Amino acid sequence: MIRLWHLSSLDAPTVAVVWTLAFAWAADVRLPIWVPAFLGLGTWAVYVIDRVLDARTALRTTDLNCLAARHYFHHRHRGVLIPLAMAAACGAGCIVFTLMPVVARERNSILAVAALAYFTRVHSTGALSARGPSSMFRLVKKELLVGLIFTAACALPAISRVGVGARLSAICGAAVLFAMLAWLNCHAIDRWERDERSAGSEIFSKACLLGVACMVTAGAVAFIHPRIAALLLAGGASSLLLALLDRQRDRLTPIALRAAADLVLLAPLALLMR
Repeated sequence: MIRLWHLSSLDAPTVAVVWTLAFAWAADVRLPIWVPAFLGLGTWAVYVIDRVLDARTALRTTDLNCLAARHYFHHRHRGVLIPLAMAAACGAGCIVFTLMPVVARERNSILAVAALAYFTRVHSTGALSARGPSSMFRLVKKELLVGLIFTAACALPAISRVGVGARLSAICGAAVLFAMLAWLNCHAIDRWERDERSAGSEIFSKACLLGVACMVTAGAVAFIHPRIAALLLAGGASSLLLALLDRQRDRLTPIALRAAADLVLLAPLALLMR
């Protein structure tokens, strides 16, 4: 089940929905049901199309070293996945024009433009198959952009509903740490899939450092904003679990490791089950 969850690109929308609801819980605001529905549908559609295009580009250039199991899965089942992704995109579009307020539509259009610019750049320059120092620099920027856009999309619904004050500052600070977690997740996955043994200690140390930062920040705001502190503790737990995965990566299959990397990001789910 976890294997299919990852291969069919359901991992990213699951994380998006959980993070969106967790940010709202931490900010003590109530979101309309269309918000997580829109993010879930939109995220899944984007990831499916992205992976289909990645596979097509690599197969055309015969650079198969950059392909993972998820790319082959999307290529083999593109006849089913592409129509479903288009249907999901249409569903997200219907939500935008029928349920999303005009103010939110204008705000989210900025994120949409940034995501579209990133998406177009990646697939027009053949970044998936690029190698060398300059391509590595672009990859770092790609990982950072993905982390920023993903976290902003999840946090903005809650942030836009919080009044100006200390709570807003605290939830924005939590969003910054979660953006670092999203970046580190992408960074670790890329290094693991490239089988860079020397990167192991780097991922472990960065994950531990981020985990400690989340926990220290949680302690600093615990008495003033206990819910935000709980969210930060969940983020710290995800970071430390990512560090543990890095230590155990040689004992896991590539698919299990990749699925587990997203699975550990679901630590905030514990807050929603209380």
